[in-house]
This record gives sequence, C-alpha cells and structure tokens, in this order.
Amino acid sequence: MGIDKEFVMLADAVIAGKHIEAGDLTSKLIDESVPPGEILENGLLPGMDVVGKRFRDNQIFLPQVLISARAMKASMKILEPLMVGSGHKMKGTALLGTVKGDVHDIGKNIVSIMLQGNGYTVIDLGTDCTAEKFLSGAGQHHPDVIGLSALLTTTMVYMKTIIDFLRSQQVSIPIIVGGAPVNQKFADEIGANGTARNAAEAVELITKLMSERKEN
Repeated sequence: MGIDKEFVMLADAVIAGKHIEAGDLTSKLIDESVPPGEILENGLLPGMDVVGKRFRDNQIFLPQVLISARAMKASMKILEPLMVGSGHKMKGTALLGTVKGDVHDIGKNIVSIMLQGNGYTVIDLGTDCTAEKFLSGAGQHHPDVIGLSALLTTTMVYMKTIIDFLRSQQVSIPIIVGGAPVNQKFADEIGANGTARNAAEAVELITKLMSERKEN
C-alpha cells in the first residue's frame, strides 16, 4: 500500500472519528519512517479540514466534531513527542480564554479543538479570566493571536476592558472576540481585530491575521 493511500485512510479515520484506527495508522506510518510533520500535514490536517467545513455548513454537529477530535488527539499523542524532537514547527500559537464573570466554555473549547486540528498550538486559560490573566499569558507564551470568549451580554462588555488594558501595556498581538452575543459591529466598536460566527470561521480568521502579520 502506498504512503499517499495511507494518508487518505488516516484522514478518513479522523473524519469518521475512529480513534483506534487513527492511532494504529499513525504508528504504522512512523514505523515506515514517514516524518511526523508529513503525517500531520498530509493526514490529520486534511481530515480535520473536512470536519471543520462540514461543521461550518451544518452538515455535522458538535458530537461528531468531538468524536473526530478524539481521533485526532489519539494520533497527536503519538506524534507530538516526535515532532518536538524533530524541530517541526506548528503554524502558530493561540491564547484563548472566557472573560471574567463568564464560566461558559463550550464555544471556546470547540475553537480550541479546531485550531489544534489545523496545526496550531493552543494555550487555554480557562474561564472567568481577568485582563491581568490574559496579560500574564501573553507574556509567558508569546502567542500569535489572543481569543476572548463570552456567552452573556453582561460579560461581553468586559472584552473592551481586556483589549484596552492589553493595548495600554503595549501588547500588539491581534485580538479576536467570539460568542453568541458578539457580532462584527461590536468587535469594531471595542477595537478587536475581528470575530467569527463559528469555530471554522475562527480558524480562517486567525490564519488570515497571522498571514497579514507576517507580511508586515
């Protein structure tokens, strides 16, 4: 069986959420001396790309995304130690958190899953995060983008507090906002670099912002 066919089988296993099969195929490719970065780029990422697009288009829903994420993580558990040793670089790092006063994290967690499935490192600060916590995380992890999440109209206003505070501390990293009550008008008003309606769009937005930042 050719390597290309095995990549397709791995992508299909991720799409179908077959975590045992995904792990077995990953181990087989490693045994065949395929570099871990190639397994990620040619097997896992294409699979999660399909999952993301289907989720965006309402062809699949959260349970299927979580099942696919489990399959991806089964492979990544094998690949990550090898990728560190090989010096493989991820696409970038995203710092995510739900803002102060809000403990809802399902949306943030879905964005985290989709980002990891697309080759990003994610630092998740959790919920009820203060502006100071985001500043500390930015200083410690040097992310390429910061993502603020809120589900409540009463907590989304704190996003502006965070953005103003980070900018006052000379943090120039792009900041995006998201959550059910958030729209582009609100994002513009508080000085965010953008918003997305769902996790797939969030990945696209982050990829766009990182590309623009590299060009500048």
